[in-house]
Amino acid sequence: MDPVDLPLPVVRRPRQRPDAAALERDLRSRVDGEVRFDAGTRAAYSTDASNYRQVPVGVVVPRTVEAAREAVAVCREHGAPLLSRGGGTSLAGECCNTAVVLDWTKYCDRLVSVDVRSRRCVVEPGIVLDDLNRRLAAHGLMYGPKPATHPNCTIGGMIGNNSCGSTAQAYGKVVDNLHRLEVLTYDGVRMWVGRTDDGELRRLTATDGRVGELYRGMTALRDRYAGLVRERYPDIPRRVSGYNLDSLLPEHGFDVAGLLTGSESTLVTVLHAELALVPVPQHSALVVLGYEDICQAADHVPAVLRHEPAALEGVDHQLIHFEQKKHLNPDALKELPDGRAYLMVQLNGDTREEVEERARALIAAKPDDVDHTWYDDPRHIGELWRVRESGLGATAHVPGQPDTWEGWEDSAVPVDRLGDYLRDLKRLYEEFDYGHPSVYGHFGHGCVHTRIPFDLESEEGIARMRAFVERAADLVVSYGGSLSGEHGDGQARGELLEKMFGPELIEGFERLKGLFDPDNRMNPGKIVVPYRLDENLRLGAHHLPWEPGTVFSYPHDDGKFSRAATRCVGVGKCRSSEGGVMCPSYRATREEEHSTRGRARLLFEMVNNEGDSPVTDGWRSDAVHDALDLCLACKGCKTDCPVNVDMATYKAEFLHHHYKGRLRPLAHYSMGWLPALARAVALAPRTVNALASVPWTARAAKALGGVAPERDVPVFAEQRFTDWWRERGGPRGDGRRGEVVVWPDTFTDHFHPAVGRAAVEILEAAGFRVKVPDRAVCCGLTWISTGQLAVARRVLRHTLDVLREDLRRGTPVVGLEPSCTAVFRADAVELLPKDPDVERLRDRTRTLAELLLERADDWRLPRVDARAVVQRHCHQYAVMGFDADREILQRAGVDADVLDAGCCGLAGNFGFEKGHYDVSMACAEAGLLPAVRQADDSTLVLADGFSCRTQVDQAGTGRTPLHLAEVLAAGLHGREPVADRPAPPRRRALLPPAAAGAALLVAGFVARRLRA
Repeated sequence: MDPVDLPLPVVRRPRQRPDAAALERDLRSRVDGEVRFDAGTRAAYSTDASNYRQVPVGVVVPRTVEAAREAVAVCREHGAPLLSRGGGTSLAGECCNTAVVLDWTKYCDRLVSVDVRSRRCVVEPGIVLDDLNRRLAAHGLMYGPKPATHPNCTIGGMIGNNSCGSTAQAYGKVVDNLHRLEVLTYDGVRMWVGRTDDGELRRLTATDGRVGELYRGMTALRDRYAGLVRERYPDIPRRVSGYNLDSLLPEHGFDVAGLLTGSESTLVTVLHAELALVPVPQHSALVVLGYEDICQAADHVPAVLRHEPAALEGVDHQLIHFEQKKHLNPDALKELPDGRAYLMVQLNGDTREEVEERARALIAAKPDDVDHTWYDDPRHIGELWRVRESGLGATAHVPGQPDTWEGWEDSAVPVDRLGDYLRDLKRLYEEFDYGHPSVYGHFGHGCVHTRIPFDLESEEGIARMRAFVERAADLVVSYGGSLSGEHGDGQARGELLEKMFGPELIEGFERLKGLFDPDNRMNPGKIVVPYRLDENLRLGAHHLPWEPGTVFSYPHDDGKFSRAATRCVGVGKCRSSEGGVMCPSYRATREEEHSTRGRARLLFEMVNNEGDSPVTDGWRSDAVHDALDLCLACKGCKTDCPVNVDMATYKAEFLHHHYKGRLRPLAHYSMGWLPALARAVALAPRTVNALASVPWTARAAKALGGVAPERDVPVFAEQRFTDWWRERGGPRGDGRRGEVVVWPDTFTDHFHPAVGRAAVEILEAAGFRVKVPDRAVCCGLTWISTGQLAVARRVLRHTLDVLREDLRRGTPVVGLEPSCTAVFRADAVELLPKDPDVERLRDRTRTLAELLLERADDWRLPRVDARAVVQRHCHQYAVMGFDADREILQRAGVDADVLDAGCCGLAGNFGFEKGHYDVSMACAEAGLLPAVRQADDSTLVLADGFSCRTQVDQAGTGRTPLHLAEVLAAGLHGREPVADRPAPPRRRALLPPAAAGAALLVAGFVARRLRA
């Protein structure tokens, strides 16, 4: 091949920056999509899941593939760098850049076509893997590669990274599961690419124009570098580092789609992908083998491979220990065999008998000193896989341990040398004084994941990190391995590639880049002509964050809000569309800024103190406020987030400072002060209910209170729970089990007092002597959720004064409203730290179900014998858990379908606030309301949370949910559970208050005229 056909290499990064204002103007005028150059968006996209940070020029969210094509054209005209992004979970820095970011995930997520016979489908790049597989399930098909981020990673991102996951053991990498790609070059060439036979290749290379130039250049690259590729590309299943020049070799059919896979948006933009599908396994078994240490487990991998597993993963004792410390996957951890390291071996087959036989054969072949356990049911298999998939989150922000980071988290070596490699890697850890980081990963392919306690905030620490990584790269190359086994090169490994491939192949990579992107505008600085691995760090030697004073104590973050704002590791679990609670606002809006991760990014930028930070006005930031506005404060992230980001607390803290010394939104006065308002209403509840039922007075009241006009004002009870208690004459029963305090929260006391009455009846029947505080009390929840934290503290101190003697006697406090119970169990100790009485309150507070199990376990619960759909309150899910309620329902004979449907959407004041109604209902329609509508009339609807009950009641379902206490109390009397709720006044009763209201308005009008 004539050297003139070889493309010139890209040798430098572009220096000039585009005119951002002109670029934004042209994008807005020509692109069908959302164009965002605002501070909040740029902050949210400033980093991925890596150690790196680069603030983007702007973000484009195209509504169609054609709109994305036009966005690329506009960028080309302005010379703007471009980054096509998937789920944003990259660990090597390939998903952040000072560029225009294309985010496909909101709109371009279509499954375009499915060909069942040929097992192929065509998709847009923004489709999430789990969503795709749910749509394919009806055809008995799925996409094979399955990274640990499968609930939120996109096909486009998987193509960019050449992703793998545990199932790559059976199905290979993404490059092995593609037929064709439709791609767009920066200079505007749009084409479908894939395998190219000799005749087609001759035709294409003879074509005039840019397409012919591309194919002639690729042919020249193949001919020039084929020998070096065969010599220097590691012959291992997990070689992900570098460009896939091997895909151009004759033995791979000149596969241009394969070449471009794993190129991390540095060569082309992917518009469509035609995927190769596989049948969904009919039956599976998971065998877990226990070893003395992880190196011994790695030594045994070749023997296990002879049993042809579909997945073969390794997990060390450190990962298990960290999950125990963080209370992750507790049920699954109990299912592990004896040992300090584990191999998880999945076997698939067409019949249950087949997989059982294969599992028994594997167990029979193991060494005698290796313990085992195995399961063939989906529940246990799923639980155990979550142990492995939690690896990244479990090894980050471990209590009592130094922070750990990416940087050498993805090496791969030949499987038969894995044990020795791990021994050498551990010695390297010790040499650099990094202790004993957890190692785990895809051991069946020799791929090792880890997080290392690098010091990324001092010059000495960063220099030591660089020295370690360079030594580790030399080590993996000496083993014939790959720097990356699935996470890609990006910035973290780009400058190390010469160690692995040599200078000649690096020149080949640069020539490939020069062929497709001669001006180096596609994700510049990644893979080729890379940034140094120690620049653009998110932290760095000069990282001196702002340390603001706070109201909450942040005990898990050394008392520093800046550390809380750095907690997010970017894994993106908050962007999943199903399962758990987190993150309801993202599920409703599909907006990065309305995910837990996006909000965490803005808070990080708020305290970052870097000169290029988009957020510069601290607590007064409108960008941060707008991102937090749609946070439901559901606390789902406190549990679902693998590093326990607690956005509800961060939001309350922010609102406290944001509005300090300023007028607040009307809703903060009406709903934040609801407990005080409700006590005032208790003087004349019938009149207030009547006024609230008159349309024009209701509209006026909602407008004055900042309440969504679509909402109904809840009906106040004419007799409060505490009034009933006093009229009843106080405690009854023998009290053989001791005293308990029933907490009269605002919602039970003023709106649903029947819940309190039922709880008293149940507790007395179980043998407790019930007490109810004789003074007005409150947990402070509504002030916390609206960020009025000084008031919340005063309210909590008053509550402690009222409860102090009971707490010091060890009397349990029974919470009936989960959100209020969660304040006592979690928030109170952070608002009033180092107060022994608030710690006693935390330790004494129990849900009704918890108390019955702990202190009346031998009591025979009343039988209900019914089916029920159960909505867990988000705060109970996040703080107290639901295991006790599940057990009580089972003992009472309730066949409970506990929904995994996310947040109800009302979330206290959130769903009542003006401007939140649509998001609130979208959350409810995502799972809760469809489940309620599908339940037949004989099925009970249970919801302990007032918000959950109100959302169902006001959604026109025709169902009135019950509290657990009401269900059990009905069982005591052998009657069908029926909700007893305050009824709105009848029409005739509305006339007097309506007339009075009109008279007041007229009087007010006349008075104003007279003053004028």
